[in-house]
Order: sequence, then C-alpha cells, then structure tokens
Amino acid sequence: MAASETAPPLDILVRGPEGFSLWNGPPFSNGQPGIKLENISCTSTKFSEDGSRLMVMKSDSVISIYDCSSYREIRSFQIPNVAAAALSPRGTYVQTFQKSSTPQEKNVILWNTETGDPVYQQFQKNMTKATWPSIRFSSDEAVACRLATNEIQFLDAGDFSKPFIYRLRVPGVAAFELSKAPGSHVAAFVPESKGIPASVQIFSCAKAVQSQPLARRSFFRCSSVQLNWNKGSTGLLVVVQSDVDKTNQSYYGESKLNYLTTDGTHEGLVPLRKEGPVHDVQWSYSGSEFAVVYGFMPSKATVFDKKCNPLLELGTGPYNTIRWNPKGKFLCLAGFGNLPGDMAFWDYGEKKQLGTTRAELSVTSEWSPDGCYFMTATTAPRLQVDNGIKIFHHNGSLFFKKMFDKLYQADWKPESPDRFGDIAELVKSIGSLKVVETKPQGDRSKISQTSAKASASNPPAQKPAAYRPPHAKSAAAVQAQLFGESSTETVSKNALKNKKKREKQREKKAAEATSGT
Repeated sequence: MAASETAPPLDILVRGPEGFSLWNGPPFSNGQPGIKLENISCTSTKFSEDGSRLMVMKSDSVISIYDCSSYREIRSFQIPNVAAAALSPRGTYVQTFQKSSTPQEKNVILWNTETGDPVYQQFQKNMTKATWPSIRFSSDEAVACRLATNEIQFLDAGDFSKPFIYRLRVPGVAAFELSKAPGSHVAAFVPESKGIPASVQIFSCAKAVQSQPLARRSFFRCSSVQLNWNKGSTGLLVVVQSDVDKTNQSYYGESKLNYLTTDGTHEGLVPLRKEGPVHDVQWSYSGSEFAVVYGFMPSKATVFDKKCNPLLELGTGPYNTIRWNPKGKFLCLAGFGNLPGDMAFWDYGEKKQLGTTRAELSVTSEWSPDGCYFMTATTAPRLQVDNGIKIFHHNGSLFFKKMFDKLYQADWKPESPDRFGDIAELVKSIGSLKVVETKPQGDRSKISQTSAKASASNPPAQKPAAYRPPHAKSAAAVQAQLFGESSTETVSKNALKNKKKREKQREKKAAEATSGT
C-alpha cells in the first residue's frame, strides 16, 4: 500500500483551437475534472517519455519547455523556420529540424533544456517518419545514435562535442530502431535492392561485438517495416508490409509478422491462425508476452509468449486495435478508424472477458498510467464533428464523457507504472470511492447533466433479429402447421397481419354469397 499512498496524480492534457489545458485526472470530485493550467496558446504539445517535461510549440517559431512537477515554463527557444521538434526520453534535450537550403547550414540541432545551449549540430537533407527524430536515445539516455549513409553512428551521450565515438557499418541501411530499456541492441532495416531480398538485422550496441549480426531475417516483397522492441531488449517484432498482395485478396497489400530474439533462438514468422493482414501488435509492459490482432474481418486476436506459443485466444470480431494495460492485468481489444468502435475488455490474469462497450469514431485511445482507466478521443483534423473525450473503467463501464466543438489532442501525462500500487488494490479502492460518492442535487455539473441526458436518450441497443427471406418465412409457417407447432412463434408480425386480412376477406365473401342466395 505504500506505493499507492505516494503514487503521483493522474493528469490529462487537452488541446483545442484556443491552446492546451491540463486537467486533474480521475477520480474527479463532483463529477468533473479540476483545471491545473488553462488555454495556453500553441500549435502542438508533447510530453517526454518519462513525463518530467512538456514541450510546447507556439505559432511564432517559439518552443517552450515546461517542468511537469510545477507546470512552470523553464526554458524557451526562438528557432526560425522550425519544421519539427522532439524531446529526449528524460527531457534533457530537445532536437529541432529547420528547413535548409545548403549543406553547409547545419539544420538539425540538439539543445540542452536546462542551459538552453546547442550541444550538437548536423545537416539532414529531408525529414521522414523513418528518419525522425535524427538522434535516437535509450530510455535512460545512456546510449545515443544516428543514421548516416551505409552506417549507424554512436555518439557519446555525455559529451556531444565529438562527431561520434564508433560506427556500425550496414550497407544500404534505410531505417533503424534502438532498443529502449536497456539500450543494448539496435535493429537495422535494409530494403530490397537488385534482386537481393530485404532484411532486418539485430546488432549489439557494445563496440567489441558489433561486427556480426546476432540475428537476421530476410524477406521478399517488402516495402516497409515496423520494428517493435520489448522491455528488456530480448525480442523484436517486425511487421513486414508489402504494397502488392500476390493473392489478390486485399487491395491494401499484405503484411506478415516476424519475430527475432537477441540470443538467436527464434528467427521466423509468428504462427498466426488466420489469413489476412496484421492490424496491430503490442508488447506487454513486462516484455514477456505480446498480443496481435490479425486476419480478414472479423479479425482474430491472440496473446503469445516469448517463444511464440499461444497463451490466450481473445476471440474474433470487428477489431483492429489492441491496448495492453501498463500493469499487464487488463487488455482492451477495439475496432477504430473505419470500424464501428466496438471494445472488449479482458482480465488477462483471470483469462476472462470483463465487458463490452462501444466508442464510435475514436481516433486515439490509451490506458491511464495506473492501469485503472481507458481514454478514447475523437479529434480533428481526422474528424471535424462529434469531437470529444470518453473515459472508461477497466471493465468497460463509462466513467466520464465530454464533447468539444473542436478537439486536437487528448493525452495522459506519462508516469512509470511502477510508481503506482498493485492493480487489484487500486481497482478495489476506486470501487469503494464510487460507492460512497455523494452527488449534490441542487448544483449538478453540466457534464453530469449532459451525460445523464445522453444515457437517457440512448438506451442500450437491442440486438437486431437475423434477416430471413420471404420464402423462408412462409416455409416456417408451413412447417409449423405440419408439425402442429404454434405458427405465431415463427411467423413475423406482417405475415400474421396479412393472414388475418385474408381470413376477413374470405368471411366477407362468404357473407355476401349467403345474402345473395
């Protein structure tokens, strides 16, 4: 319980057209969040990986750094023509990319956020998703490296005055991923070239044993890859994407999931039990299991261990997203984007489903750092209408909802899950809070009123009956007559109505005939 008593508060960053605000996270007093900071003008915001710093980009080429313990601005940089900026994992450095016209102009600069001084500069011709940020750090910032032509250069993370301390030669390397915790290995991707297949190789970051790859996997028909390291840096998941599907089953190409280990014990495909694309894959916080959503719709979801053995089947459904709770106990399986927004919450420890719900039109989704809440957000510019935030309990029940005219971003402030108590105790304490909560009758908050109206006007939808063609309906009626069953159980309302009409018409004709005679 000592861990939970000293646990940090949950904070939520919300950004709209007027700027960003910071809310007190759940549980809320009086049903609505408190405001820590309100409407600070900006164009984008981003927390550091450990949640100690907040980077705020403003419209006049100003980048401000905030200390997240007090939310006071500690440093401001005026950088003309800045196109992108990124914080290091602990917020010690911020690197910026400026549009450059000549190679002599060093347009990537690494700044120290404490002193405000530039510590490293280099030239980079252009910026893509694969090449930004230019300098990659491990989570503890002990290892730093960058991509160069045919090589990966390792920098001295304590002294950036040297160009680099050693280099790793990888001919044709186009993208790389440094393992985060610890920064002991690096994965390098080399695309297809002149009939030679594409490959992903794993190297050690230690200078002495760098020359030979520890693991390697080659593949034809590969246009791009996603590289996902686990915590502990022992396993790498590689989603290989091809623009063309040779089987002509998918317009979007095909994808395969490969798994490589740093000890070389596994180099191959993950045995997925359904044909189709890999929609999403995520490691657990411990790094000892991973969950995959895959296959043509309705897709399938499975949890595997580090040896690629299936541990738990999460069933099939309209899903393309998996989010693993930071404490490792709960999983959320969801269908966002062009899917209706169905969500299924699972207790991984108990191997059972806790509940299902729906969050339509969600663009972003993430668990809170303590693992007790799940937040979805509908944001612009992806969707210009129905912008808002929904926060759910770990079992899928709705805890909070707020709509916005325009919402650009909604994020939890990152915290280490280790700083919070045992998840079972946290869930129990939240449950007890929910029971004793008193709601003021006279001055109810607007949020609670609107959520009550929404729940009253939107009762839970009933499951629609399966479609039956007309001939099947009449066949069911005939079958009921033959077997002496009640036809009202199987015949639809319309059929009964028509039957009564016909009977009345027969009676009418019979009455007319008798009166005529």
